[in-house]
Amino acid sequence: MGRNGQSDFQVIGYLYTGESSEVDRIQYDKLTHVNYSFAIPAADGGLTGVDETILARLVEKAHASGVKVGVAVGGWNDGDTSNFEALAASPTARNRFIANLVALTDRFNVDGIDMDWEYPKLESVQDFTILMRDLSAALRAKGKSLTLAVIAKDDQHGQFIRAEVFGYIDFLNIMAYDWHYDRDGGVPHSSYELAEESLDYWLQRGCPKEKAILGVPFYGRTPPTKYKELIAKDPAAAGVDAQGPVYYNGQPTMRRKTELAYRKGGGIMFWEISQDTADGTSLLGAIHEKAQSLL
Repeated sequence: MGRNGQSDFQVIGYLYTGESSEVDRIQYDKLTHVNYSFAIPAADGGLTGVDETILARLVEKAHASGVKVGVAVGGWNDGDTSNFEALAASPTARNRFIANLVALTDRFNVDGIDMDWEYPKLESVQDFTILMRDLSAALRAKGKSLTLAVIAKDDQHGQFIRAEVFGYIDFLNIMAYDWHYDRDGGVPHSSYELAEESLDYWLQRGCPKEKAILGVPFYGRTPPTKYKELIAKDPAAAGVDAQGPVYYNGQPTMRRKTELAYRKGGGIMFWEISQDTADGTSLLGAIHEKAQSLL
């Protein structure tokens, strides 16, 4: 998928499921990467939360299709970042955490780690930066990648990440969704305009174009509704961006965002792959079709 000497266009899906059957449903032929979610950090640098059966099966299936596998570490966790803050502040715990992540990639033949610390605060950003620097060095020494998930754009959760971090990572996964939505519904949480503003923001912050990956949702708000549930109620939902108070991204918007990601960034990613359909209404199918027309 080379494009005029630039880096390949990445298509990165997150998988968050306790059902091994979802691993077999993935359209691997339309992906470049899949991120298993989540490994959970402990304050002492330990790791929990990995379903070894699902991760092993995911690696087997993905690698058979030439798709790389990452392990996402952290997640929203109701905004509780205390374990990340504790381990990053302690050289001993930080080194143990890094060693555990490297060992995890070795044990399961995983291709990289996706850091999903939501989100570094002003008082923790120095420790976060050191963690990213040291983790990057350890992973690169093993031929592994490091990526970073960040909030859509500048607010109290995004402004403290330092530009030097962009040099430590392979991709910046920009979560251009869940943005200032109304819990009563009726407000778009992932508009096209937000996508463009988010890419512009991180590019202006110093992220190289080829590393900037636009995030899109495979669900709607509010209430939280899986895309495949919307389609089950009305297959025509694939062609629009709202069903009652629930706003989401249908296929036309996914195609527009794919073109935007190609023009301004290095790829597109989405949360979350098991929420998609597998027929002609598939959002990943729309992304793939548009990406192929651009390459």
